[in-house]
Amino acid sequence: MSEIFKGSFTQQEPIPEAGIAAALEVMRSGRLHRYNLAPGEAGEAAALERDFADYTGARHALAVTSGGYAMATALRALGVGPGDRVLTNAFTLAPVPGAIASVGAQPVFVGVTEQLTIDLDDLADRAGEASVLMLSHMRGHLADMDRLMGICDAHGLTVIEDCAHTMGAAWRGTPSGRWGRVGCFSTQTYKHMNSGEGGFLITDDDTVMARAVILSGSYMLYARHGTVPPEDVFEAVKYDTPNVSGRMDHLRAAILRPQLRMLDEQCDRWNARYRVVEEGLRGTPGLTLAERPAPERFVGSSIQMLLLDWEDGAVEDVIRRCAARGVELKWFGGAEPAGFTSRYDSWRYAPSAPMPATDRILRGLLDMRLPLTFSLADCAQIARIIRAEVGAVWQARAA
Repeated sequence: MSEIFKGSFTQQEPIPEAGIAAALEVMRSGRLHRYNLAPGEAGEAAALERDFADYTGARHALAVTSGGYAMATALRALGVGPGDRVLTNAFTLAPVPGAIASVGAQPVFVGVTEQLTIDLDDLADRAGEASVLMLSHMRGHLADMDRLMGICDAHGLTVIEDCAHTMGAAWRGTPSGRWGRVGCFSTQTYKHMNSGEGGFLITDDDTVMARAVILSGSYMLYARHGTVPPEDVFEAVKYDTPNVSGRMDHLRAAILRPQLRMLDEQCDRWNARYRVVEEGLRGTPGLTLAERPAPERFVGSSIQMLLLDWEDGAVEDVIRRCAARGVELKWFGGAEPAGFTSRYDSWRYAPSAPMPATDRILRGLLDMRLPLTFSLADCAQIARIIRAEVGAVWQARAA
């Protein structure tokens, strides 16, 4: 009898008890707003900002309402506005071009490779088309950051990193988010720390941070942040920077601080699960996996597989067959957006020319979450199911 997987692909681990206790303390105080502090109290939001800056090695960290808000704030803080062109990955999720469009700018898409990273040859060709690159480390895949930054530096491209899927990851020991001018992170439920919604912006740039603090809705209460540029930096920008409120509150910060202390351990646990699925799928006829380069410390909270040059109907057949056995695969090749799997030609607010090489990748791209609620045995079973169903469809195609 065929194996059936019984687990849930959307069930996350509970919030740590220390986070629950800290959240209860905040709720009992009644002071949830980040600037509502008792005399002498620093507050959870400011403490979280200091903790996250220390963790990433950044000079400044700003806690905000979401990763998408962090990206839009980074763009505004860099002066990007209506009519400006911003380079970004063609393989990403809708909040990335959405952040660009939200400031009136135009996304300009750069291709993707079979390793699921931004195509650096295409980036080099397009580098003169914009002054900012919104680099999405999509699904946790880091490009060769040394070469990427060489291209960007040579063309005067300022880099904002979308690190929603790479919190805890690094390239040659440098954390994601620390290569560009600004790094943006998410703490939405399905990311590496869970506050329901939330995010961070990190930077070493005093002016960017001052503008971001004001944009986030500081009401000139700058000193109540965890990492603060000098007062004269705020004075230089405060009259020209709008309030676009997106503050994190103490409740979410309290939930996150214990999770940050556990983050490296959690990343190791994700990677153990990733490696089990990867090993179980390796060598499956017709299926390709992205090879993780040696300089990359990745976080395997999801895994991607390619059915390159398969007909759409055959890919859909694999998805249906796996779903019947309890395994949920998402497909980036569908003609219509489904859930989070929209693609660059779905975003009609961002007109684009056809990208045949990228289209070939997306047509065969399947994506699967690996929540920490899965055991290693669960991951091995999932891999067996996918391998069997891909193999069955592969044989049927060959018949």
